[in-house]
Amino acid sequence: MEKYFKKTTPTPQPQEDIPETSKRKRLSIIPKPLASDDLPSDPALRKKMSMYNINEIDDIRRKYIQKGPCQPKQHLFPQTWFGKFSRRFNCSWFDTYSTWLEYSVSDDSAFCLCCYLFKPYEGDKAGGDTFVTVGFRNWKKPDKLLEHVGLVDSSHNKAWEKYQNMRKAKHQLEPILEKQTISEDINYRMRLTASLDAIRYLLNQGLPFRGHNESNESLNKGNFLELLKVFASRDENYKQAMITAPRNNLMRAPLIQSQLMAIASAETTRLILKDLNHDLFAVLIDESRDISIKEQMAVVIRYVDKKGHVMERYLALVHVQKLMRYDGASNMSGDINGLKSLILKENNSAFYVHCFAHLLQLTIVVAAKSDKKIVTFFNTVANITNIVVASCKRRDVLREKQADSIAKALDMEELNTGQGKNQETTIKRTGDTRWGSHYATICSLILMFSSVMEVLEVVSDDAKLVEQSASAEILLDAMKQFDFIFYLNLMEAILAITDDLSQALQRKDQDINNAMRLVTVSKQRLQDLRDNGWEDLLSNICSLCAKNDITVPSMDEIYVPYGRKRRNIEKITSLHYYKIDRFFYMIDIQIQELNNRFTETNTELLLCIHCLDPHSSFEAFNIQKLLRFASFYPADFSPLQLMMLNNQLQNYIHDVQSNEDFDDVVGIGGLAQKLVECKMDIVYPLVYLLIKLALILPVATASVERCFSAMHIVKTRLRNRLGDSLMNDCLVTYIEKDIFKTIDNEVILKIFNDMCPRRRTLK
Repeated sequence: MEKYFKKTTPTPQPQEDIPETSKRKRLSIIPKPLASDDLPSDPALRKKMSMYNINEIDDIRRKYIQKGPCQPKQHLFPQTWFGKFSRRFNCSWFDTYSTWLEYSVSDDSAFCLCCYLFKPYEGDKAGGDTFVTVGFRNWKKPDKLLEHVGLVDSSHNKAWEKYQNMRKAKHQLEPILEKQTISEDINYRMRLTASLDAIRYLLNQGLPFRGHNESNESLNKGNFLELLKVFASRDENYKQAMITAPRNNLMRAPLIQSQLMAIASAETTRLILKDLNHDLFAVLIDESRDISIKEQMAVVIRYVDKKGHVMERYLALVHVQKLMRYDGASNMSGDINGLKSLILKENNSAFYVHCFAHLLQLTIVVAAKSDKKIVTFFNTVANITNIVVASCKRRDVLREKQADSIAKALDMEELNTGQGKNQETTIKRTGDTRWGSHYATICSLILMFSSVMEVLEVVSDDAKLVEQSASAEILLDAMKQFDFIFYLNLMEAILAITDDLSQALQRKDQDINNAMRLVTVSKQRLQDLRDNGWEDLLSNICSLCAKNDITVPSMDEIYVPYGRKRRNIEKITSLHYYKIDRFFYMIDIQIQELNNRFTETNTELLLCIHCLDPHSSFEAFNIQKLLRFASFYPADFSPLQLMMLNNQLQNYIHDVQSNEDFDDVVGIGGLAQKLVECKMDIVYPLVYLLIKLALILPVATASVERCFSAMHIVKTRLRNRLGDSLMNDCLVTYIEKDIFKTIDNEVILKIFNDMCPRRRTLK
């Protein structure tokens, strides 16, 4: 046939434009590992196992096994009507079928965890997918649960056997292919334990793990590897275990570090939730930016533990990309359209309390900006701070001048020596958002007044910096005026009272009733300062003026403002001006702002809570107000329980008033602890529930602010690429280190061993 047809040469086909990198090697698509948070706990919201990637199924099964069955025991199970009778899910079934039974809150139905993970689809045979995807809700026939378990060879028991095998990790690859020797087991455990010890130390200190260069030639491989090197230098057995170990089983890889940190964080959180024990809690939330300019929201819970102590625990830091922020103004606390009213529509027991420490700072800021003279004073203080501490050389000069001043005062026996005394070496800056900063700045300026003036004189005499020299000379003239000394001492006296309140409000165990009492005490102290504090204030002013050669005007003469002519002024004495127009006026502004900001004292909720106060043998006790307080929480007090509460309150008040153990109890927090100590929380459970509701109402977000301080320690400028999940793991263990230290190494190692297949297993 070839002689009839001419052979044709195949023409080369044009090749597609393929990148060189694709020609050289074939790209492999590696699926992103699924995090535990991506797997819904509610069984009705889960996808079928067949819908997942076949390569991910085993990992997903292990994560669900690690989570355990979804059993919301505190949930209020809804009623379902079956003809004339209503039935609902019985919480006791969780105890009977604790290993596999699950409940869906969203669908009000029951499921089986092991069947969901391992049972193959069998249609309608033996219940089919009822306990896997459809859900069981025939509450009038609980025997169907036992029928689902079936005999030994039932589908459920086969799935349960596979569930047990994976949970115990019996079929991992390495134990089958290679029999581990005793020495290898010891070395493996030694390497893993050393890595865990290094991780625990770094987490506890908030230090970074990785180094810029971790190669063998590097002089600094990072804190983690360098710490392991120290372990090896001090422990010959560990050194030999690292030398003889396979290079892929040194147990120091970044993935191993991340897994151990995640386990430590999860266990710490688990212990916090265990301490909470499904009890009542309040949520404290605030936001701040990290070093990477990410908006981070810190979540802290407040609850009462089993011993009656008020606890505030850090839960998580969440990176929020879409959010709405609210301040303490009408858009948050408004009774009509504010966010508070919208939350109350969703849950009429979710009461909003604005941070008391923030409210107090607002009163200070408003008072500082309410008068032209005070604004000028604080601007002068800010300018002095900027000039004196802005330069390293000026700071050094300030330290030298202050050291000389202290030495001279000690020689003249004007100061006392002792540990922690006379340590002031710089002036702190003020800030509207920094609690207590105004008071700290004024105190440091009073203590270092003469040294600051000497530094300003040095700057003023410096002819090279004309602009700053002129500014320093103007500030020096301002400091030599009596008015500046007057306002300096006046604001110190006022802010000393509010600073005590600020420090008390930042305590973790502070309850709202005691906080309101402290606000009242501060108002009384301000009023007492107004009535009786003028002579002491004037004495302090004259003393500071005498030390610095500043002229004190006669209080009986006509007051002449600085730079004004006598014929254009109002005819009032200096005493009238400084005492009436300035001293009384500034204190009145502070008291007025406290009254305007802390309006919670007049709310019905706070008046009811005050009835629990044990002060003066429970003189504020009022049964009707406490019953009204209980009615604010209808989900916790049913009509029947309100009747029982009335009887318990009558017995309770007679009991505690006649009991000598309660004579010295201070505050509602102390009352809760004493009730637990005397086992009376069991005798009067509804009364104790009322006390817990009063205690969990938050006072201030100081704990949240401390979380942000920890965030700035953990995520620094050199560590700005730290991921959100890893940063949260570091923060949980760093902030709640008292709980983290109680976790035994064996607990972490066991979870690490079971979480995924390993080249070796712990024996």
